[in-house]
Amino acid sequence: MSKGAALVIGADEVREALPMAAAIAALQDALCEGLDPETDPARSVVPVSHGQLLMMPSHSRRYAGVKIATVAPGNPALGIPRIQGAYLLLDAETLSPLAVLDGIALTAIRTAAVSAAAADLLAVPGAERLVVFGTGPQAHSHIEALRAVRPLRHISVVGRDLDRLATFLQQYGDWGQDSAPLVEAGTAEAVAQADLVACCTTARTPLFDGSALPAHATVVAVGSHEPQAREVDDETVRRSTVVVEARAAALREAGDIILAVQSGALDPESLVGLAELARGTAEADVSRPRLFKSVGMAWEDLVVAGVAYEARQGVS
Repeated sequence: MSKGAALVIGADEVREALPMAAAIAALQDALCEGLDPETDPARSVVPVSHGQLLMMPSHSRRYAGVKIATVAPGNPALGIPRIQGAYLLLDAETLSPLAVLDGIALTAIRTAAVSAAAADLLAVPGAERLVVFGTGPQAHSHIEALRAVRPLRHISVVGRDLDRLATFLQQYGDWGQDSAPLVEAGTAEAVAQADLVACCTTARTPLFDGSALPAHATVVAVGSHEPQAREVDDETVRRSTVVVEARAAALREAGDIILAVQSGALDPESLVGLAELARGTAEADVSRPRLFKSVGMAWEDLVVAGVAYEARQGVS
């Protein structure tokens, strides 16, 4: 039960309190313990002049919470993050405020952690070669998260803006090659040798030719929650076992899924829920590629916000 003022947890404190491995484990544990993503409230999206306002509420036996987020596509040109926001964590019994957490840091960690939780269930155990599309915060977070679940040795980064790509790669220049992957610029053709592909972009059209994907490859796509935007093509979807956080959310928000259903490339009845995969009640066909399409859901924010709050309480 809350007593006194809500704890304010800034970006650095969120990152300190929420190591990527802990976030991944917390999400997997929540699913294995019975959390049902299908019951999560739908995201509220309000169009405004320069982007969107998002509201994402969720609740559990211990906590309730809501993320207020903004998406402003023009912000990066101004040196401001495209996605901003804050998370309000509440006590489930009294609905008293417990904490206000930095929404940018929380979203960066939880999005990549969900991808890694899925990749841990889908990717071949010895996955060494990762192709990352994108040079923004989620690309960095996905490298960190996927390294936590697979022994990556080579990472190809594909970016449209060469200056941003160069700046991105500089951040990995000091990595020792004996203990860390080689990170270098790549092209879309690199998917032909990939074990893992992470799509972390604002693209509205497919990033690569799905016919080039090896049968053993796993793709995670996180860039959009809009019905008309997609990062993967029909061929990728048609060839793959397709896993989603929740069927209802995917069929409502995921352009990668919705457009493939509309074209006939995907039977919506074939979608596999991440919770079923985590609990072992469903399995992915290892003879074909695996695709995890994430739209980002409120239950994920609630789980990791609770972990961060408890960690901060422990050091207070």
